[in-house]
Amino acid sequence: MPDFDSLSAHVDRLFAGVRADLEALVRIPSVSAEGPETPGMVDCAARVEALFAAEGLATRRLEVPGGPPAILAESAAPAGAPTVLLYAHYDVQPAGDPALWSVAPFEPVEREGRLYGRGASDDKAGVAIHLGTIRALLADGGIPVGVKVIVEGEEELGSPHILDLLALHGDALAADAIVICDSEHWRVGVPALTTTLRGLVDCVVELQTLEHGVHSGQFGGAAPDALTALVRVLATLHDDAGSPAIAGLVRAPDPEVEVEEAELRSSAGILDGVELVGEGPIAARLWARPAVSILAIDAPRVAEAINQLVPVARAKVSLRVPPGQDATDALDALVAHLEAATPWGARVTVTRGSSAPGFALTGRGAEYAAFADGMAEAWGTRPAEIGIGGTIPLISLLAERFPRAAVLVTGVGEPTSRIHGPDESQDLGELRRSILAEALALRNVAEHR
Repeated sequence: MPDFDSLSAHVDRLFAGVRADLEALVRIPSVSAEGPETPGMVDCAARVEALFAAEGLATRRLEVPGGPPAILAESAAPAGAPTVLLYAHYDVQPAGDPALWSVAPFEPVEREGRLYGRGASDDKAGVAIHLGTIRALLADGGIPVGVKVIVEGEEELGSPHILDLLALHGDALAADAIVICDSEHWRVGVPALTTTLRGLVDCVVELQTLEHGVHSGQFGGAAPDALTALVRVLATLHDDAGSPAIAGLVRAPDPEVEVEEAELRSSAGILDGVELVGEGPIAARLWARPAVSILAIDAPRVAEAINQLVPVARAKVSLRVPPGQDATDALDALVAHLEAATPWGARVTVTRGSSAPGFALTGRGAEYAAFADGMAEAWGTRPAEIGIGGTIPLISLLAERFPRAAVLVTGVGEPTSRIHGPDESQDLGELRRSILAEALALRNVAEHR
């Protein structure tokens, strides 16, 4: 088998090309929230397919009615070797207000060793890792295991068509090990394997108090307005410490590692003097306990306000739930809370949204050791075991569909990558080491079998 120095040299030689391909992907505004048939989504799916086809992998599109295609690229396993499924996604979050970015969101720019742009980290860097891994192994004598690369296009929406995809194409994803590259590292220079993820449920709550808007001076003080009623409902979602006040939610065990408050404040950009919310260890608040957030409110804009009582107002509420919490039960609890908290007899309508379970790693077998060893070789330090507060809906569904397969969750970003926010970026040194680590890990998987 190829040695570390040889494989590392190939990664170094190929890295400029991988980076160029990542930059080309970042330039494509594949915002899934804008719809599966937008030019950005269509072009990015085609680009991903072409990149893996160019390496000799057999590619095809896994089509799902109403959703964007997932791209599947395959390299058959050598005789007696296992097959590994590598996951990433090509869709990205909307850029938001361009004025909040120091660079154009879809024009990648390098600054101090980091590549800036929407999707540079989440998760087009994941696509680049799998691509770079395949190129490095091919250059070093061949891929020692079977590889299936699945790149989906609606993870940022909560993968609403994932059940349909598995129903139609699930057998094509069968593998001995599943590697989800959509998490993060502990920090720059310290890799990580993710052992827990929170689940996610959300809904839209709408309150109506009036048939139409009326003069706030003529009727204010007696007629209730919907916006005030909505604010009162939303205020009940947290206790005074900022912890969720929704009955029926559970907690997972506290993590064994802790997140330093100064590091959290820096990576999240928390303003001086602003207190943290919740109680208990910070890592537990981020990974092992529920968190409820108000994502958006539909109401008149301040610039458009008139002296009128608002008849209808609505908000989108998101609830992250820890592993071990049934997602359906959590959504039921959230809906029941919103309905019960509605004041003044206002008419309340709660529209249920997405629902995805959390995940907790239950075992650490040969495949886990293979990836941990690969990371240790690439970084010169053992990977940390961490949780993340985010949700990847596909993980639990794949684990349920293929119970014999080892499931591993890796990543490439870290707390300063500002994923989903302005000035998202990816440390290029971490990207290079991630490619080397995955190549070493696949070699280790073949050897351990």
